[in-house]
Order: sequence, then C-alpha cells, then structure tokens
Amino acid sequence: MALQWMILTYVVAAEAAIAILLTLPSPKAIKSRFVSLISLTLQPSLFIIPFAGFQLLDIYWKNEHRLMCTGEICTAAERDRYEKSIYKAQRNAILCVAACLLYWCIYRVCKYYKEIQSVEEVEKRLKDE
Repeated sequence: MALQWMILTYVVAAEAAIAILLTLPSPKAIKSRFVSLISLTLQPSLFIIPFAGFQLLDIYWKNEHRLMCTGEICTAAERDRYEKSIYKAQRNAILCVAACLLYWCIYRVCKYYKEIQSVEEVEKRLKDE
C-alpha cells in the first residue's frame, strides 16, 4: 500500500521542481525550449489527476469504515495507532490535492507563456508592416 504514496510523493516533488524552474527568470531561448519540453510531457502526465482522485476516494472510504477509538475502553496503544492513521490520512489527502494543484499550475504557466509568445509574434508582425 505504501508504494502508491511513494509514487505520488515523487510525482509531487517533480512537479514542484518543474514549477519552480518554469517560474525562475531565464534567457528567452532556454525558457522557450523548456516550456515546449514541459508542454509535450503534460498530456502523458495527466494520469496523475485520476490517480490522485482514486487515492482520495480510498482515503474517504477508509475514513468512513475506520473503527473509532474514543471511549474509555481503548488502550493507549490503540489510541496512538488511531491518531497515527488519522495523521497519515490527512497527509495523504494533502499530497493528492498538491499533485492536482501543481499539475494545474504547470499547465497554466505553459499556456500563458505560449499565449505571450503568440502575442509577441503578432506585435512583431504589425511593427514590421
């Protein structure tokens, strides 16, 4: 079960690094090549959205069917295990939301950059006329 969360963690880390690299100032030639490379990989990496969605559904289902440990009959070890599972579920939910949010941010940055390039080309053509 931990493999899917490790995959999601690595994907979120890679998305965060890409988002940082996209937003850093860099020369125009390097930036345009990097944006085109990322744009090519955006469609295949769209798998992360349904993957994170299914993981959120799994978290929800496990939360609804989790045994509650709130009474006096629970031992300290049971209460600790219950709290630990709650914290893990919260962490994993944040991870899923972060994966979707970072993917959307990368998509929008690439789209804005392409729109800016097309507007600059139109402006350049109009100046030349």
